[in-house]
Amino acid sequence: MGNDAVVRDARLRLGRVGVWLKKVAYGQVGADVERRAIARIEALGYGSVWAGETVGGKDTFAQHGLYLAVTRRMVVGTGIANVWARHGATLQGGAATLADAYPGRFILGVGVGHPFQAQSVGAHEWRPLRKMRDYLDEMNAGPPMPPGMAKISIVPDAPFPRVLAAIGPKMLALARDHADGAQPFHVPVEHTALAREILGPGKLLIPQHSVLLETDPATARGKLRESTRQGAGLRAYTDNFRRLGFTEEDLGQMSDRLIDATHAWGDEMAIARRIGEHLDAGADHVLITPVADDLPAMLGQLEKLAPALLGTRA
Repeated sequence: MGNDAVVRDARLRLGRVGVWLKKVAYGQVGADVERRAIARIEALGYGSVWAGETVGGKDTFAQHGLYLAVTRRMVVGTGIANVWARHGATLQGGAATLADAYPGRFILGVGVGHPFQAQSVGAHEWRPLRKMRDYLDEMNAGPPMPPGMAKISIVPDAPFPRVLAAIGPKMLALARDHADGAQPFHVPVEHTALAREILGPGKLLIPQHSVLLETDPATARGKLRESTRQGAGLRAYTDNFRRLGFTEEDLGQMSDRLIDATHAWGDEMAIARRIGEHLDAGADHVLITPVADDLPAMLGQLEKLAPALLGTRA
């Protein structure tokens, strides 16, 4: 299956809305709880489920293999497999193994993460674009062989989409030229439109957007401001906000303008409208992350949102 066919197949399978589970990604629940949660998300009708990876956290292939094993039709994506956690050939082999076991249901999201993750494995410089380009070369080269031995394939020849955690224009261009698309995180609708322009029509665009079912403006913005405070200073996001016209005051105070652009809050229909704006701006599929204190509360929001987002009964 060629790259164009892989993208077309993914678009057919994904539908409009999937789920990115932050709380699950960082190991705060056990496997039995995850199994039940993922099965419930599929039963609600969401098209995909994704989780992140950090160095020393849950291994992305073990975790997402669990997700695939407890579901029957839902697409599962790594959001993202972190380049600092393993060699590129090892990543390619793991992805091909899951793609072979679950045809058409696995998407590999891969990204460079953040400087503190690079530092944790002894990297002395932060050049994310160069690292990502070199890492893709590692993936494409396959496993190293002993001197004098011809290259042989020891991983399944199973097709799967490969999308990059791309926010800036140069990383988006790399995703366009050397991958099957992009999975931007923590981005407003304006970014989705710009990303589609860079990627062109033939690549996957799967942005993530946090949501909160809360209709009181002060309460909603207070919760969202607190939930994003820890990551507010991460350079990848702040650089992107500056490119989109947010001021230093917006960033320093996490202004209402910034909160409202990067999160959807309100009732079910208000949140559905925001997700629709991403789709109208060029997204193929939007990943929502309910802002909540624990996994049951996240599931509660997903259940309430399903009818408005998916046109189904919860």
